[in-house]
Amino acid sequence: MHYLSTRNNQLKESFLNILFRGLSKDGGLFLPLEWPTISLKNLQGKSYQEVAHSIIYPYIQDDISYSDLQIIINKSYENFDHKKIAPLVNIDQNKYILELFYGPTFAFKDYALQFLGSLFSYLLNQSKKKITVLGATSGDTGSAAINAFKGKNDIEVFILHPHNNVSEVQRRQMTTVEENNIHNFAIEGTFDDCQNIVKELFVDEEIQSKTSLTAINSINWIRIIAQTVYYFWSYLQLNEEKVNFIVPSGNFGNIFSARVAKYMGLPINELHIVTNENDILHRSINTGEMKILKVKQTYSPSMDIQISSNFERQLFESSKRNSNNLNELMLSFSNDKKITIPENIVKDMQSIYKTHAVTDSEVLQTIKEFYNKYNYLSDPHTATGLNVLNKINNNIANISLACAHPAKFKNAIFDAINQEPPIPKELKNIFDKEEKMIILENNKRLVKSKILNLI
Repeated sequence: MHYLSTRNNQLKESFLNILFRGLSKDGGLFLPLEWPTISLKNLQGKSYQEVAHSIIYPYIQDDISYSDLQIIINKSYENFDHKKIAPLVNIDQNKYILELFYGPTFAFKDYALQFLGSLFSYLLNQSKKKITVLGATSGDTGSAAINAFKGKNDIEVFILHPHNNVSEVQRRQMTTVEENNIHNFAIEGTFDDCQNIVKELFVDEEIQSKTSLTAINSINWIRIIAQTVYYFWSYLQLNEEKVNFIVPSGNFGNIFSARVAKYMGLPINELHIVTNENDILHRSINTGEMKILKVKQTYSPSMDIQISSNFERQLFESSKRNSNNLNELMLSFSNDKKITIPENIVKDMQSIYKTHAVTDSEVLQTIKEFYNKYNYLSDPHTATGLNVLNKINNNIANISLACAHPAKFKNAIFDAINQEPPIPKELKNIFDKEEKMIILENNKRLVKSKILNLI
């Protein structure tokens, strides 16, 4: 298996070469040269860990042995709180919720980042090298990455989050970690500002010459493929020919993982992308006009995004992997903050995705309605998907993804049902701990200087 870049389709890199880099030197995102197909029959009756092995192995088999991958996967999911790892809850006829909050930080990001942490530890132990992990977070990625990498002597971790624009629980999950290899930067700006700084640093020659920068955002390919696992897993829990998925979307990583599952042979009928009021994905696919607007603060902060990094992967695929066209598009978007997507690309995306935008008031109403009708309490990100699930009436299994534990967003829950959600003991503890973070202006040079001083 080899990998190309969205901005250079002639590239041919090995898995190990792309794993630690995240972004290609040309600024593009990595994708496999070809999509392996998976036999669904061979997955029947397997555990989550065994399904994960079958899905991930084709992408890395040239660099990691079959048995070593088994060890890495088993270690990744040993601290999850549910025996099924990702249980499927049937709430109504043909309506299901895939719960993805049983990892150590109570969010779906754990499913990929615990694997990434175990994978990095395995490879670094073999090579005796050191790396610097750099990531931007709109909430859950940061805490999941910090939990996966804390206390590792060969990894320094730098996480950028938008100052005062994540929930208190999300922030404290990051800033109360005491290990010396963890560094939190609160950037005075939006998630998009944090993400832009990270992208610029990955192509900065000076910082790359002084340390080995590694991406943990969903720009890192292994994040995508690790998330593809639970789409297969949820389908295998049903006795259905086809399935629809409803995916709350911010950075486009989770929904693209579903698209990868379809490439690999999962019989997906429809893929629903759900945004909040920051609806650039909904607008871009519906109209072909991709335009940055001001980021709105909502009850679902992890989706308060205007530049969805992984959308570039879909634009590339929908252009029939034409990296010349993609380069022109992304350069124009970077300069003008808006583009008109070519009609052939728009039509291809519309043939794959149905899109929806859900307002804050609809989020609160959905949380309340599901609580009253089904005694099911969801976080506000999950509620965007449940809003769509609620309206669907068909004879196909519809699975909506539950992104995080509701306790992480107690203000939204209180506003919806007039009571606070039950808090797991692991989250209660963080309110008694001292926070540790550095507040910085939205300035790449400042961030770069701080990183170089701390590594």
